[in-house]
Amino acid sequence: MNSTETPYPHADGHRHDTDPASNRPKALSEIRASFAGQGDWIHQLEWADRIVTGRYRRARFGDVEGSVLDVACGTGTNFQCLPETVDLVGIDISPEMLANAEKQLAALDVDGTLQQMDAQDLRFPDDSFDAVISALSTCPFPDPVAALREMERVCKPDGTIRLVEHGRADVGPIATYLEWRADAQYAKTGCRWTQEPSEVVAKAGLNVRDTSTGLLGMITTFEISPDGGDKR
Repeated sequence: MNSTETPYPHADGHRHDTDPASNRPKALSEIRASFAGQGDWIHQLEWADRIVTGRYRRARFGDVEGSVLDVACGTGTNFQCLPETVDLVGIDISPEMLANAEKQLAALDVDGTLQQMDAQDLRFPDDSFDAVISALSTCPFPDPVAALREMERVCKPDGTIRLVEHGRADVGPIATYLEWRADAQYAKTGCRWTQEPSEVVAKAGLNVRDTSTGLLGMITTFEISPDGGDKR
């Protein structure tokens, strides 16, 4: 790929066999189908997810306040990391994921509602939320830049956007393995294992206030300030 090419060149959903699989975004229907059979399985493995990523989620999401939108909330793993005082809205493209998120929400002392929705086309007015959060979610989006810009649009100008994302490893053998398995993983689950979160955030033109990495470089977290003067 040369420097003038976009990393998501075929958002029309058509297949281009000369490209790596991860450069060929899946249609929303394909992503929904990929996750249809995974809701219960992912819910059962949440304990492992919390061990691996829980501290990163708590560090980024533990101090948000007011109205909070959890984009691509999945089975609701982030919910336990939020203060009990927030007014939560969770959205996801998968009804199977939302069914498990509903159980998670019911078990917590948090006010919240869940809606099936496309992260790239949020059905909320501009400046709707005090905080927008998302974890390990942009990798399957057909157009992650569009999704990030939507998060910025619905966040209040004095609000905050918080992300916890995964990407390439810093350690040679692990990085090599992830690269080797990247196409197969994307074909099976729609997840871009080796997407570089910082590059996606930069392409979206977001104003990063703070960022950190961990887990051998595979986790990157962000605190982002919405650009209230340049709503897209």
